[in-house]
Amino acid sequence: MRNKLTLIMVTWLLACGAAMSAESPVAASEGVPWESLDPASQELLADQEDRWSSLPPARQRAMAEGARRWTAMDEGERGDARNRWQRVRDLDSDERHQLRERWRRFRALPPEQQDALRAAFRRFQALPPEKREELRERWKQLTPDERRRFLERKATTRRPR
Repeated sequence: MRNKLTLIMVTWLLACGAAMSAESPVAASEGVPWESLDPASQELLADQEDRWSSLPPARQRAMAEGARRWTAMDEGERGDARNRWQRVRDLDSDERHQLRERWRRFRALPPEQQDALRAAFRRFQALPPEKREELRERWKQLTPDERRRFLERKATTRRPR
């Protein structure tokens, strides 16, 4: 169960990261000049400086955005991020494959559905731990067909705001 929860959490975190990088002012086809990085990002990425210009533009943008986000975190947030990435590294190859597949499916969704999933996750995280555990247990008790029907119903009904 812990691995499944980790997969859900990591998928959500990656989705948030993608949303942040999608808002980046850098055009999709352009790289990030080393000189445009702020000093803290340059320090963090110093071991990449010699090969920076040879990195693919998408990789440069991802690394620059990651460095920007990292330098904006306080020490507690950095510790949490380290723990999340360690959990990803600890996944076996099948679990990593499942995670990549879920991420691919998430990215294929229209932006409105991605936003709805993020909102649902935030609502779930806001629940008391006992309620989250109760919902996890109820979900585990459903058959695959019941889960499919549930998800189909949820996709066609909007929750009033």
